[in-house]
Amino acid sequence: MSDSYNTIDRDDSVKIERNTAETYKILSYWHNFKFRLIGEGIVIGICASFIVILYRYAIEEIGLFRDHILHTIKQNPLYSMLWFLVLLILSFFIGYVLKKEPMSSGSGIPQVQGELTGAVEMNWKKIILYKFTAGVAAIGAGLSLGREGPSIQLGAAMGKGVSKIFKRGKVEERYLITCGASAGLAAAFNAPLAGVIFALEELHKNFSPLVLLSAMSSALTADFISKHFFGLKPVFHFTEISPIPLSDYWRLIILGILVGASGVLFNYSLMKTLQLYASIKKIPPLSKPLLAFMSAGLLAFLLPEILGGGHNLIDRCAEGDFTITFLMILIVGKFIFTMISYGSGAPGGIFLPMLVIGALIGNLFGVLSVDFLGMSHPYIKNFIILAMAGYFTAVVRSPITASILITEMTGSFDHLLPLAIVSIIAYITADLLNSEPIYDSLFHRMLHNRFSHKSNDKTKVFTEISVHPGTHLDGKENKDIIWPENTLLVGIRRAGTEIIPTGTTVLQAGDHLVVLLHEDEHHERKNTLTTLSTKYVEQI
Repeated sequence: MSDSYNTIDRDDSVKIERNTAETYKILSYWHNFKFRLIGEGIVIGICASFIVILYRYAIEEIGLFRDHILHTIKQNPLYSMLWFLVLLILSFFIGYVLKKEPMSSGSGIPQVQGELTGAVEMNWKKIILYKFTAGVAAIGAGLSLGREGPSIQLGAAMGKGVSKIFKRGKVEERYLITCGASAGLAAAFNAPLAGVIFALEELHKNFSPLVLLSAMSSALTADFISKHFFGLKPVFHFTEISPIPLSDYWRLIILGILVGASGVLFNYSLMKTLQLYASIKKIPPLSKPLLAFMSAGLLAFLLPEILGGGHNLIDRCAEGDFTITFLMILIVGKFIFTMISYGSGAPGGIFLPMLVIGALIGNLFGVLSVDFLGMSHPYIKNFIILAMAGYFTAVVRSPITASILITEMTGSFDHLLPLAIVSIIAYITADLLNSEPIYDSLFHRMLHNRFSHKSNDKTKVFTEISVHPGTHLDGKENKDIIWPENTLLVGIRRAGTEIIPTGTTVLQAGDHLVVLLHEDEHHERKNTLTTLSTKYVEQI
């Protein structure tokens, strides 16, 4: 009997030694992991920037070519039928692409979210090929879609490609995808900080030093390269802007509520439009984009100002060219055309169109304030800028990204305080109206439609979570925490030092926990761990 017990003890001892060795191996790997991610982030920043720069350049050139063709057609109306024939061909091409690779549809941001959570799988080669060509065709034809969402997906696909080439694990691959997404936004908007904050606030929805360092290295690299091609000037050119006097800040409250409610309407209308398109079963998939392309053809002659993403429309708002009546026509027209364009599934985002709608609302609010509320005319430009940030916040529910993005796009840091005020008020307004963030809604819809498949990999991986003050983990001993099944706390990083946890180790706010889990359960377990580390304990 004693021999059998000794055998069991020896077996247990061997298992403990093996587990300890594995834990030390993981911690050693984790310690150097961040430096490798920074280097890989730079590589991805270089790769992603070139594909996004080419995409951005192609869209700009085909937009100029479209304007030239439309100008020629207006002088020779007989050529108009030829233009509609071109749109018909492009429509069927987009329909073919969507049938061939459904993951290339829409903005691409929900697909990136799905890839990061492990819920869907992107074929990075097909995404780069189809998203690029179909996106250029759709936006070049005049659909009310933006280049920024596709740029994020193109960058993310490039990040995944680098991961596959160097045979990285799934968890590391998700960091590299995030690097690519940040680089894509940075190159598309000349906004590196917004690219980093977007990765933290929207894609991961938590602060992670690893995401911050790797995404920043990638975004800064992409922005540096992008500026060599497009120059150092910001995307939008607002000149001679004076700060709004503090005595007029009450207007910001009204503007915040206005754009907040308008953003809720945008989200509701977009989801209803997608449902409407999906409910029409009699239309063949190849013909689904036809309505959007034919609408673009008609609008080219009726209201050409709302064609394409609308970058030039924001510049014209800054010049003060529009009357109140025409501004209302532009707002309604751009809103409806964006719904039709995005609902068709054509590759293209809502990033820029939503900024355009916000700018038009801000312009209208500014003109009305001048005409009826005694405000000085020069401050109209301020309201255009502030409304863009507020509208973006109401739609996406990312106020920090909105403030940083608009600051970088306009090249002025004088608006940070009013930007923050309008963004927060818009956020609260949208939250009180129970509006879900648009990309979360699109992500859930994508999963509901079973857009792709889940990974069946059973390997063990590690992940990182941060302990927030006053949450379920803060101040508790490791042994008293009910951890999710098949998870193991293997390391703690606290104030720059590495701690190997024991049962009596007390977790503290600010700790970064290294947790081992099964890869196929990563999405589910990570959500549970995030809830533990961020959900506050109710105080009695």
